[in-house]
Amino acid sequence: MFQKILIANRGEIALSIIRVCKEMGIKTVAVHSTADKDSLHVRFADESVCIGPPASHLSYLSIPSIIAAAEVTNADAIHPGYGFLSEHATFAAICGEYGIKFIGPSDSAIAKMGDKSTAKVTMQAAGVPTIPGSNGLLTSVEEGIRLAHEIGFPVLLKATAGGGGKGIKLVDAPEQFQQKWVEARQEAAASFGKEGLYLEKYIEEPRHIEIQIVADQYGNVVHLSERDCSIQRRHQKLVEESPSPFVTEALRGKITDAAIKGVSAIGYEGVGTMEFLVDKYQNFYFMEMNTRIQVEYLVTEAVTGFNLLKTQIEVAAGQSLDRSNLYPKGHAIELRINAEDPFNGFRPSPGKITHMHFPGGLGITIASHIYAGYVVPPYYDSMIAKLIVHADTRVDAIAKMKRSLEELVIEGIQTNIPFHRALLEDEAFQQGHFTTQYLDTFDFSRLQRLE
Repeated sequence: MFQKILIANRGEIALSIIRVCKEMGIKTVAVHSTADKDSLHVRFADESVCIGPPASHLSYLSIPSIIAAAEVTNADAIHPGYGFLSEHATFAAICGEYGIKFIGPSDSAIAKMGDKSTAKVTMQAAGVPTIPGSNGLLTSVEEGIRLAHEIGFPVLLKATAGGGGKGIKLVDAPEQFQQKWVEARQEAAASFGKEGLYLEKYIEEPRHIEIQIVADQYGNVVHLSERDCSIQRRHQKLVEESPSPFVTEALRGKITDAAIKGVSAIGYEGVGTMEFLVDKYQNFYFMEMNTRIQVEYLVTEAVTGFNLLKTQIEVAAGQSLDRSNLYPKGHAIELRINAEDPFNGFRPSPGKITHMHFPGGLGITIASHIYAGYVVPPYYDSMIAKLIVHADTRVDAIAKMKRSLEELVIEGIQTNIPFHRALLEDEAFQQGHFTTQYLDTFDFSRLQRLE
């Protein structure tokens, strides 16, 4: 087992990794920017190293700074968390060159699945259903228009290095293609440094269903069933739950089998998530793979009792996976609590938290790095907490979440709590009738300011 792990991340996930490491008897090193010097992950780690100024590219994305921090503290492993360098194949390779274990898959596995067009070809070869579209990157507008006519409009232009909803453009008709092509390439270049685009058939009334998997170094692969991540705003997940109110037992069997088949085909190691779009007829298509721990991993932990972070570390240390496939017990829902103003277009709301109170009770988990007096910096993702509830049924879980939101108090900044309260009262959500376009027609006028 590792003696000391450096966490190349910040906020809630860094703090969660530190907690697990302490329970395993592993020393921890926190890295931080100058903006995060007062963050809880810095306080509770055994050691900390400042790696640069607030800007991510000068700190949390600076590979030389992170490797130097690992060397000076004698860390023998690096946990990347999610975001930042967690799916950076070059970073994983560099860790190996310096004799530091990257807690995640190999750089070759990341490369195969990190590029979406390459991942699609890889999954097609493995026999996993994929969305109709281009075989690899488009070479020209003309090629894109020809393919779009073949598979039928509407289609999506997508950045090959995409993520977070950036570099995705919906094209409804041929006359829109040229303009959308230019817009998507510009956005992709600005966000990811790569202009490459590929084309996919637009799946109407889609659900976003993902399968959590774990694989060890010896070829053993198990799944932990599905999560439904269909409630999204601008392709950013806001609500995750397990099991999905849409997935039948028959579909669960087919989609989990496909996920294991795809993961086994690339010799994967560690935790990962196979993401699928499922249409209203329950046809499913591989969308992408996240080769890391995900924000919503706690939903799966709640319904399976399986400690994903601990297992991720154990597998990276060479331990074999002595587990079988796991299925949900009860129902869990996670809400992402963001520092943003839902009454003003969800504009980011950084600033000082003056007062706060977290809910409690059986089946309630709060994952957060904030505290009264903490200053939410403007430089990073706006998520400041995750609220997870677990109950016997989905109806009970919704009721528990409503009560939890009534107790959840965060003052001094704006948050999206009013949105979540309105969502939980919506009849369509309560009945499980929603798709990834659900919020396109959501009545935001129903939001009420908190007393």
